[in-house]
Amino acid sequence: MRYILFVINQQSRTADSDEMAAIDVFNQGLQDNGQWVLAAGIAAPALATVVDNRNDAALVASGSLFDSDDFYNGFWIIEAVNDQEALELASAGSKACNRRVEVRPFLR
Repeated sequence: MRYILFVINQQSRTADSDEMAAIDVFNQGLQDNGQWVLAAGIAAPALATVVDNRNDAALVASGSLFDSDDFYNGFWIIEAVNDQEALELASAGSKACNRRVEVRPFLR
């Protein structure tokens, strides 16, 4: 089953070299164990654009939908046999990147 693990960061934090090294080790472990699907960092909310074309409204707004110091700044998409394994991987990912991680299963 696939899960997405969102990395939750704060506007004022950037990863240091130790955190980046730990993330590389975590990523390699996912790949070695066949649990890796995709991972990426994503830009800060200031670089977001919200598009709403429902009913042909063609609305475009700069910035994120949410106004918070917390934001998603990266994610992993993983394969896990069940929720428990996904939570264990999220815990390891949280430790590696030194940030909170939100876990969500893909819809079936």
